[in-house]
Amino acid sequence: MENYDVIVIGAGSTGENVADRAKAGGLSVVIMESELVGGECSYWACMPSKALLRSGTALRAARRVGGSREAVSGELDVAAVFARRDSTVHDWSDASQVKWLDSVGVDLVRGEARIAGDREVTVVGADGTEENYRARHAVAVCTGSAALLPDIPGLREAKPWTSREAVSAKVAPDRLAILGGGVVGVEMATAYAGFGTEVTLIARSGLLSKEEPFAGELVATGLEGLGATVLTGVSPTAVARTGADVVIELDDGTNITADEVLVATGRVPRTEGLGLERVTLNDGGTLRDGDWRDVDDTMLVRGSDWLYAVGDVNHRVLLTHQGKYQARAAGDVIAARANGRHVDDGAWGRHAATADHEAVPQVTFSEPEVASVGLTEAAARKAGYDNIRAVDYNLGWVAGASLHAEKYRGRARMVVDENRGVVLGATFVGQDVAELVHAATVAVVAEVPISRLWHAVPAYPTMNEVWLRLLEAYRG
Repeated sequence: MENYDVIVIGAGSTGENVADRAKAGGLSVVIMESELVGGECSYWACMPSKALLRSGTALRAARRVGGSREAVSGELDVAAVFARRDSTVHDWSDASQVKWLDSVGVDLVRGEARIAGDREVTVVGADGTEENYRARHAVAVCTGSAALLPDIPGLREAKPWTSREAVSAKVAPDRLAILGGGVVGVEMATAYAGFGTEVTLIARSGLLSKEEPFAGELVATGLEGLGATVLTGVSPTAVARTGADVVIELDDGTNITADEVLVATGRVPRTEGLGLERVTLNDGGTLRDGDWRDVDDTMLVRGSDWLYAVGDVNHRVLLTHQGKYQARAAGDVIAARANGRHVDDGAWGRHAATADHEAVPQVTFSEPEVASVGLTEAAARKAGYDNIRAVDYNLGWVAGASLHAEKYRGRARMVVDENRGVVLGATFVGQDVAELVHAATVAVVAEVPISRLWHAVPAYPTMNEVWLRLLEAYRG
């Protein structure tokens, strides 16, 4: 049995960051991976999906501005877009990321990892051989999440796409049906509609239901402008694949026929078969495979003093940047505890992931983009803030917007806690709004008083002038 200070299960972006910070803290670290080092984000999610989206976004932006519009000829070269995607994911080779692990001194073991007991992990290689490892201080589970397949009759038999197949496809189908109106659903609808695919998006609860309501409304309009069909308030009741066609029956009595059906209705934790039931908790309780893991702000599984669950697997925030944020906190705190330093949960700065509660930024690269951070108006009320105010502004009225598009469509909202005079959340919808969200994130995380934000003067003529306009609208 080989011994390390820290064992990390899962070499995605979260696992890499746990390993890096623990190693930087002076600990010996081994990371275990059954697929590609770099994980979901690098090869089947963030990077390939944005590569598929960017070319269409750039083309549409060029067509909205006189001078470039006249210079643009022809339609999107879809084959070139897929080739660029292949280059972005290095043709699904993880050689460069393995090289990075070597450079920071983290050992890599390939195979399926299973927890064999307290601080013990067994890895089964591709050839069936088993190797056993023991952690002196911590085991960090960073196995992420997988697409949820809802219990719809015939769906599994129809061999549906998940986000993995959607971002790794070699050609665009003529017809694509998408189940789900969340981030994956609207981003893939945007990409494939831009390729000329006949897209039908089916979303029972509307689009981007966790965002401000106007975000989903503007995105639905944007998708329809690309030629997509958006169906809300209906649900699939059965799916069947007959030859080359997939037929989706809806509860309003209509049918949708497509070449492929993409399921984007949620995520499940990748903890099935991980051996969590072999973990001994301090109170004598047990864990179960297949469940999300409950953790404190240092990512320590509640009831354990050595098992950490970081990233999607703890279900706090299923976003790559938040997983990496959690990972940095976890890696630092593992090293601190191993070196005998006391860590007070929630009070140790970088050793606690407190931003996962009410200060999460997110960008949906749809048509148009949606960038948000913190709480929506509805979420703030639900969280118990009893004196809030939502301030809206038409982004098309910002001087800088006219430089991005001659007919700019967009909207911004700032949610203010009136009791404290601080921003609880902000949402921006429109072309090129992704770069607005970090300023909002700083304002939310730092709880900058509105009285001080007046003195954060935005450069003219940029889209950031929306901050001045929001503050003016707030003052009334």
